[in-house]
Amino acid sequence: MEQYGFYVNTEICTGCKACMTACFDRNDLEVPQKFRKVYEFGGGAWEQGADGSFATTAFTYYASLTCCHCDTPACVAKCPTGAMLKNTETGIVSIDKEICIGCMTCETSCPYNHPVKLEDNLAHKCVLCSDENDEGIPDPVCALACPVRALEFGLMEDLRSKYGDNVKIGDLGDTTSPNVVIGLHRDASKGGKRLNPLETSH
Repeated sequence: MEQYGFYVNTEICTGCKACMTACFDRNDLEVPQKFRKVYEFGGGAWEQGADGSFATTAFTYYASLTCCHCDTPACVAKCPTGAMLKNTETGIVSIDKEICIGCMTCETSCPYNHPVKLEDNLAHKCVLCSDENDEGIPDPVCALACPVRALEFGLMEDLRSKYGDNVKIGDLGDTTSPNVVIGLHRDASKGGKRLNPLETSH
């Protein structure tokens, strides 16, 4: 199987959301629908010294993520109708709309909450823009739209060879063996909490 995925360079990601906007436009979504989310993590504070001056330990960093087309996708395992499918050739996880009932068990079971319900009351999600051509070849617009090239798309074998295999950042773990490599920001070791939970939990 040729498993596709992303490398996310959080060291240079500015949180501009050009990737999210390109995906939003390409898939004709409406607020608050989104297939790609930009997570913001941060921490620290401003502190006043004895001389009255202020110093800061504040920090923030961003991570742009979409469906990770996991090796052990919870959405596939928990779907009551078998509508969630993982392609055995590309590793892309997709939804069979003919048998999806819109229960959104896929969303609630996904650690990234990625499938979303659209106007047809069925679940929809990122398929790496593989539905743009008859051959099913993925060519995601999010990676093409990033102005600083913080997103790189390709085969996971190649991405892991170049960038390692880290998939954890902030409070996001690896329980489903996600197909993504996350290059950590220099402040990621400080921890920090998710600053935009309302935006990234739906």
